[in-house]
Amino acid sequence: MNKLFKKRGQVTIFVIIAIVLVVAVGGYFLVKDTFSSSGLPVAFEPVYNSFLSCLEKESELGIKILESQGGYIEPPEFEAGSEYMPFSSRLHFAGASIPYWYYVSGNNIQKEQVPSKSSMEKQLAEFINQRISNCDFEKYYGEGYVISFSKAEADVSIKDGSVQVSLKMPLVIEKAEEKSIINRHKISVKSNLGSLYNDAKRIYDYLQSTLFLENFGVDILRNYAPVDGVEMTCAPKVWNAQEVFQKLQSAIQANTLALKVQDGAYKLKSSEEKYFVMDIGVKNEVYFLNSPNWSYGFEVIPIQRGAMIAKPVGNQPGMGAIGFCYVPYHFVYSMKYPVLVQIMSGINRKQGNEIFQFPFAVVVQGNKPREPLDVEASVDYSLPEICEQANTEINVNVMDNSLRALDAEVSFECFGRICDIGKVNSAEPFYGLFPQCVNGKILVKAEGYKPASKIVSTVNEDVVDIFLEKEYEKEVKVNLGDQESIFDAIVTFESEDDSQTIIYPEQKKVKLSQGQYEIQVSIYRNTSIKLAESVTTECIEIPKTGIGALFGMTKKKCFEVKIPSQIISNAIAGGGVQKYYILESELQNSNVIEINAKSLPLPKSLEDLQKNYDLYEARGLDINFV
Repeated sequence: MNKLFKKRGQVTIFVIIAIVLVVAVGGYFLVKDTFSSSGLPVAFEPVYNSFLSCLEKESELGIKILESQGGYIEPPEFEAGSEYMPFSSRLHFAGASIPYWYYVSGNNIQKEQVPSKSSMEKQLAEFINQRISNCDFEKYYGEGYVISFSKAEADVSIKDGSVQVSLKMPLVIEKAEEKSIINRHKISVKSNLGSLYNDAKRIYDYLQSTLFLENFGVDILRNYAPVDGVEMTCAPKVWNAQEVFQKLQSAIQANTLALKVQDGAYKLKSSEEKYFVMDIGVKNEVYFLNSPNWSYGFEVIPIQRGAMIAKPVGNQPGMGAIGFCYVPYHFVYSMKYPVLVQIMSGINRKQGNEIFQFPFAVVVQGNKPREPLDVEASVDYSLPEICEQANTEINVNVMDNSLRALDAEVSFECFGRICDIGKVNSAEPFYGLFPQCVNGKILVKAEGYKPASKIVSTVNEDVVDIFLEKEYEKEVKVNLGDQESIFDAIVTFESEDDSQTIIYPEQKKVKLSQGQYEIQVSIYRNTSIKLAESVTTECIEIPKTGIGALFGMTKKKCFEVKIPSQIISNAIAGGGVQKYYILESELQNSNVIEINAKSLPLPKSLEDLQKNYDLYEARGLDINFV
């Protein structure tokens, strides 16, 4: 009996197992068409894939802006240049407003604006947070879906070959009786931003430690301009300073293009080429650019009404015993000009080659390279000692152009430190305590108005009136001739103390106030132009070695400029530059700033591309407020 019960028990177990398997398999086939491998209902997958595609697109746009603007999406506060130092804090190139990584301010202070990788990650994360709510779900709303989401918190990690984006944001998808909530979203965007930035930082550190560009500039100066010398003649030697400056400008442009970086795309071929090559270990291609359209500063002494005159020795009364005449000359120059460093990746993202770029200010003073940047002597801006010594009472009145009092926030800048002073209430007088400072700067911000500043000395009590220009947010519309084709554009509004850039058509809003502006529009269209490898020959005069160098003797040195083949997927197709004084009445009585630009032919070679940039600089724009 026991054996019989055991056999029956075993059979019963096998039957139960079989039933469970049948139910499991049946259940799988029953729900496999309802839920995807990700856990989402199959009907919800297109919606979520659309969201991830939008997240990727916005991330790519942010990466593109970071690369084109030297690692910044929101550039540091704009600082204008001066007659003494022509550099502002940004270089404008093909419509982009790129913060200088190194420049000298208008009051002759060396400054750095090198972003860290963590700051780029934070900027990109904030960019995604602000733009992810713009994802377009209209198609799915029409199909009966209900889609909602709350505040986004992005986290970005920049790697050598990719950018990792993790987004914390509850996304709710509903339809009929089904509902799904996805809280975290992750994507990986293929990009060489990290590798390009690493190379850019390595190049920047090399330029600062060696002053390579400044020493290179000194060589250009001595080869293309009269600096020191003696000529055997009894007649004065005269040079036109403007012609000398123009020659220097052309020489700087040509010689800057000849610069190379070894271990990138370029390998040293002979010892003769070493003069133009920086030995830096980088992974990507590197180019150095200069343009005569950028800010330059040339000065020379002695000079008389635009002429550089060297007078002869030996023909003066009482010097006949010499028996010959000679003309010695010694001119002292100062040169200031920008160099744009471009690092190009050969690995394509969807839009083509990636280019990370940053500008660098080159300064030659008194025929010598500038003094190296003393990093150890840099001011620690986090120290609050000056702000703690606020004991001078200043009455600050903040008004608009109609003399109406405004609510505003007031701060004070002295020796590079910014102190928070307080908030102005338009209903009552404001008396703030300021630290004592000669030629400090009062900074004022008010909602709806353009920030303003005023240089004051706070040694004694005083009354300061500051007037703010009202800002108006306007929509921008760009037209390319009579063409209705799709294009991308970079639009910049630059005034004396401000610069704003939008990426059109993704961004269409700009805040402006009354004043003089230079409006720049660079229009790009998709192309698939393959530029073949090209080689050109450049020749310059360089100093001879040995005893010949003592007499300023030179020799001709020729070299090949090799430009590798590349694919241009976005080419400049139109645009121009226009100076325009915007009246407040135009801002008050309009909704849209309509900018009409002329088209340019799509380039088929590097020469065509250069011609387009030359045409772009000469083209104007038609500006209408409608």
